[in-house]
Amino acid sequence: MSEIVRAPGGTIVIFVLGGPGSGKGTQCSKIVKDFGFVHLSAGDLLREEQQNPNSKDGDLIKTYIKEGLIVPMEITVKLISKKMQESKSNIFLIDGFPRKLDQAEFFCKNVVEPHFILFLDCDKEVMKQRLLKRGETSGRIDDNIETIEKRFKVFKEESLPVIEYFEEKEKVHRIPCTESPDEVYLKIRPLLEGLSK
Repeated sequence: MSEIVRAPGGTIVIFVLGGPGSGKGTQCSKIVKDFGFVHLSAGDLLREEQQNPNSKDGDLIKTYIKEGLIVPMEITVKLISKKMQESKSNIFLIDGFPRKLDQAEFFCKNVVEPHFILFLDCDKEVMKQRLLKRGETSGRIDDNIETIEKRFKVFKEESLPVIEYFEEKEKVHRIPCTESPDEVYLKIRPLLEGLSK
């Protein structure tokens, strides 16, 4: 796998953060459709890598995901950086990353500072119901009640400090997202007008 490479000047990165089931993937697909961003989902990249029979990190990733834990940041940043290099675009939505403060600092230092953060702020009970519903059809090993509870705990302890870190830099747009996906998107859309090229 290629090493981590700093993004060229003019690269726009928006982090899309929120608890498990807050609607990150749904909102990202709407943004991609309307604004042409390249959507990089940290979770999808990790799941893809764990399926790769030639990956030296596959088994390790699988164990972390099954336990609801956060995969070591060097692995995740390497996967994201590689996809950014391969893309012809310079506008990226990165969803579900960074999930810890050290990941945020590492990415800013080694790849690029984010333009801003979209924080999908969602009630825990709403997220739990969405995940259990998704689990009926998703086939994902982490969409079960036991892992969901672990993921909520990890999100609260590890990921909320990331939001606070970027709030201090005045880079966070907090979007309440218990309404329908379309209503949530109406709040997000104006933030992106004029950003896409």
